[in-house]
Amino acid sequence: MEYSCIGLNNLPDEILMIIFQKLNNIDVLYSFQGVNQRLNKIIHDPIFTSRLSFVKWLSDDFIDLFCFDIMLNRFCLKILPEIHDKIKWLDLESSSMKHVLHAIIYPNLDTLGLYNINEESARSLFIDETLSSGIFKNQITTLITVYNHNDYEKMILSVENIFDKILTVFTRLITFGDLPTLKCFYLSCDRTTYDYNGAILPLLYRMANLEELGLCLTVYVHETFIDGNHLKTNIIDHMPRLNQFTFSIHSFLFIRNEMNFLSTQDIQRTFIDFPNNIISYVEFLPETKQSLCHIYSYPSVMQYYGIITNNFPGGLFEYVRVISLFDEYPFEHDFFLRIQKSFPFMETLSLNNYKSQNDKQSYQSNNDNRNLSLIKYSFLNELYIINVHDDYIKEFLFDTKTCFQNNVDLHIKYESLERVTQNFTRDATRINCAKISKLYTTDSIASSYCPFDQRKQNEFYQSTGDEITKLQQQNFHHLLSNVESTYSSNDNYLSKYTIDDNNSQITIQSIDKQIEELDIHSDQ
Repeated sequence: MEYSCIGLNNLPDEILMIIFQKLNNIDVLYSFQGVNQRLNKIIHDPIFTSRLSFVKWLSDDFIDLFCFDIMLNRFCLKILPEIHDKIKWLDLESSSMKHVLHAIIYPNLDTLGLYNINEESARSLFIDETLSSGIFKNQITTLITVYNHNDYEKMILSVENIFDKILTVFTRLITFGDLPTLKCFYLSCDRTTYDYNGAILPLLYRMANLEELGLCLTVYVHETFIDGNHLKTNIIDHMPRLNQFTFSIHSFLFIRNEMNFLSTQDIQRTFIDFPNNIISYVEFLPETKQSLCHIYSYPSVMQYYGIITNNFPGGLFEYVRVISLFDEYPFEHDFFLRIQKSFPFMETLSLNNYKSQNDKQSYQSNNDNRNLSLIKYSFLNELYIINVHDDYIKEFLFDTKTCFQNNVDLHIKYESLERVTQNFTRDATRINCAKISKLYTTDSIASSYCPFDQRKQNEFYQSTGDEITKLQQQNFHHLLSNVESTYSSNDNYLSKYTIDDNNSQITIQSIDKQIEELDIHSDQ
């Protein structure tokens, strides 16, 4: 540990900056604040302090990074007071937002993101006299709100009620048009919208003075796709002050007459007069008699990219953290290689495809796969491969095709996992299975949860009845042995990342381990 700490301190500031920028800002501040004056100076740079995001986006929800009180208390009592004047943007989850906002005065904070907010949490936050009369009223000019509501129509009503509260509190918000003080509005919804004309458009028409608008939607339409003509006529022409419009919109259309089927070229021509680079493509889904059109501004600043098919045109999406793949045609290995290159920082991937791969290669050993490119997912920590053909489970679990980092949460059907791993004895799946930290299965063990302690393990064996033999039980435990050990190490996460005189070197070592995996090259 001493050598590790000394080695890190001996690196030049420029190299430390490169290393820290590869890590999460929250981890950097939590791990290195207070270690020594030199590291404090480096991590107090605006790169690490101007925007702090205390939320993480999973496939269908935002979670609070303050999962333990000790972490929240350390930030509120020790870290935020040291950098409070450098913070310009905070992203907060509803359960901890009041604690963070009350921790210290933020004189330069002008942008606030509130995630998983609902009417109850909004009411509690906005009636707070200290916040309402101070930071909300006098400082915040840009407000981002993200709602988590299963009922879409109720969500729209909830949004309007929350807007009413926002208008009475955030008096420096620069515009709203029936809501005439809203300058900036971003709407992202990962659920399909069936009443776009009745719900989305009327909401937008209340904001005639918008200057910035962002939309990330999936909608069903009745007659025509949402294209450039639609956006200009139904949105842009209603917002004379709009100068920045970013969007990613999927529109589904049931095909009644294939003679009227629009092509990608037809859609792309509707964007000729748009000032930004717009990409579009059209996909026909013959099994469901549907057609899909995706239009999006590029480069994209969206964090979610859904419904990616084989016709995905490529590009680099550095901000995207969550993606979903779907098609009625097979995904080959080269497709996943393209996906990894286009979304190098993706953290959550979900896949839906029951079609067997056509280009099957030998999976026996690396010697049999000389021409097969190994795909490295450096940041992936959540994988959903439930509604898939077994070929795609092999795609991700075979070490000749895919390389994970540690601590991956896997969602899968138990029977599929059992088949692909050959009753948990297959060597080709052993390496990647050892990197699974949590295992969520469906079907015969619908509510089973990994990692296992011995008690849970016995319950698991009993719950599966006669389906698993004693030999299979042993193989299962052996193949996924790191599930338990990884969970144990996660249990000790806070002790690793707590800074004090006794364990600061442990912190340095844990970060050093991450640094080794970054493959940073320098001429130094």
